[in-house]
Amino acid sequence: MNVNEMKGKTTVELRGELTSLLQEQFNLRMQKGMGQMTNMNELRRVRRDIARVKTIMTEKSNGSSAA
Repeated sequence: MNVNEMKGKTTVELRGELTSLLQEQFNLRMQKGMGQMTNMNELRRVRRDIARVKTIMTEKSNGSSAA
């Protein structure tokens, strides 16, 4: 997901996105543990998306918009 799209979302929408990303990360970890994972880059992408969402949520809660 694009950072600009995330910045346009409300806090409630970001929480929903974070929940779905955490669920996706859990599912990918289970696939990796069972040896069923085909694309190893997906786990990395999801982990970074989680970090992006958390960063934007922190920026919104502090009331500042970093450039």
